[in-house]
Amino acid sequence: MPNMNPSPLEVDLCHASTMRVSILTREYPPFIYGGAGVHVGQLVPQLRKFTESVDVQCMGEPREGATAHAETYPEGANGAIRTLGADVAMAAAIPPVDVVHAHTWYTQFAALIAGQYQDIPVVVTAHSLEPDRPWKVEQLGGGYRVSSWIERTAYEQADAIIAVSAAMIKNIQDAYPFVETERIHVVKNGIDPEEFKPDTNTDVIEGLGVDLTKPIVTFVGRITRQKGLIHLVRAAQMFDPDTQVLLLAGAPDTPEIAAEFNGAFAELDSKRSGVKWVQEMLPRAAVRQVLTHSTVFACPSIYEPLGIVNLEAMACEIPVVASAVGGIPEVVVDGETGLLVAYDPAKAGDAAYIANFEATFAEKINEITRDPKRAREMGLAGRQRCIDEFSWEKIAKETVAVYEAAIAHKAAKRA
Repeated sequence: MPNMNPSPLEVDLCHASTMRVSILTREYPPFIYGGAGVHVGQLVPQLRKFTESVDVQCMGEPREGATAHAETYPEGANGAIRTLGADVAMAAAIPPVDVVHAHTWYTQFAALIAGQYQDIPVVVTAHSLEPDRPWKVEQLGGGYRVSSWIERTAYEQADAIIAVSAAMIKNIQDAYPFVETERIHVVKNGIDPEEFKPDTNTDVIEGLGVDLTKPIVTFVGRITRQKGLIHLVRAAQMFDPDTQVLLLAGAPDTPEIAAEFNGAFAELDSKRSGVKWVQEMLPRAAVRQVLTHSTVFACPSIYEPLGIVNLEAMACEIPVVASAVGGIPEVVVDGETGLLVAYDPAKAGDAAYIANFEATFAEKINEITRDPKRAREMGLAGRQRCIDEFSWEKIAKETVAVYEAAIAHKAAKRA
């Protein structure tokens, strides 16, 4: 079995203190749009406590604390092809290090090049898996075959693979049966409870035009197939009449998703009041205030390796209603920090099943909004769970332990 909970005690901190690491990521603060970017932004400062140096290579605009590479070459090419151009630049910029750690397929090609060029171990983190996201072909076209090939090659050659939840172990081995269990290590995502904590100010949320005297159901995330927002919009037609719906959701990934979502949102907006869609990306401090004053956080994802956004909501002391997919049940304790709704991805094409899922999701939301005392108890329990189980310092120590394992694996291959 894989080492599902590497203990910080397994880290040789004397050895680790001389370790040089390069982190490869598409996103890095302040320009982040998803959970992988949040993960890297929180992990890097903690890793620096336990290593000699942490180099960061990212993509996009120049920024402090990282070397950035533009996704512009070759000009006019498919997005996946331009990513590979940035990967080559990234690999060339990595200084001499002892281990290279890639986050998502966007940087795995760079890690493979650097691993060969410097003859160093490669670590990859499974924030998600391309075979589990077939809807990405809508976004990338033929580039989806490229991203899938890159990811498969990385999982073949990586010296260690980090799964962000125990549920991801099965996902990894279903997608890539050739991955030996001893190469998989579970290191969960985390939360900084000092960054995400209750904010009693109301300037931001009042500015969004909601009524703080009525229940508020909030969603934060991208408009993608993965996040399941269309299901929440449909479920919201069955929320109690005084319940408000607040969607912090950016532009849809594709024209097809945009058309589907816009139609469903327009229908919802025509049938009930108190529906707000905030399309601009709010600063994290603003999101924290919105979460604090929400009654419940809704996470209708149809695929979620772990779901940092649920931790952010819990840290702000609000309960979560979420689909029971992937690693979400490892974060949200059903009946204690929120409520879970069963979802079977294999039945995504079954209209009756989906309608029942949406109705059940609405029932769970109503169950919490009708009981403020229970909602408060769940919110407090959720924040305590964040503090007890999802510390970034703990996660950094576990990550260094994986680096040690990767170095040992690489040495064994050389022998």
